[in-house]
Amino acid sequence: MSPSQETVFPEYETETSQTSKLIKKFKETPFVPIGMGGFAAVVAYGLYKLKHRGDMKMSLHLIHMRVAAQGFAVGALTCGVLYSMFRDYVVKPKE
Repeated sequence: MSPSQETVFPEYETETSQTSKLIKKFKETPFVPIGMGGFAAVVAYGLYKLKHRGDMKMSLHLIHMRVAAQGFAVGALTCGVLYSMFRDYVVKPKE
């Protein structure tokens, strides 16, 4: 290949990089990364508190942490759906 040869699909390569896809997806659905971050935070907190849970049984502690993590993730997704519906039906975009 010669150095002057251009790529076959230059616009395809720039538009579909993984970072640009991720940023575009985060702008479309902002509550998904919030839910993922909250889920990770609850799991990290649960692992930290696992050592200092006192006399609570491990199974009960794990059940509480699972419910908290799932609740945060489902709550963030629900807020995202409500936000999307509000944006689509209440505040109609300009056409």
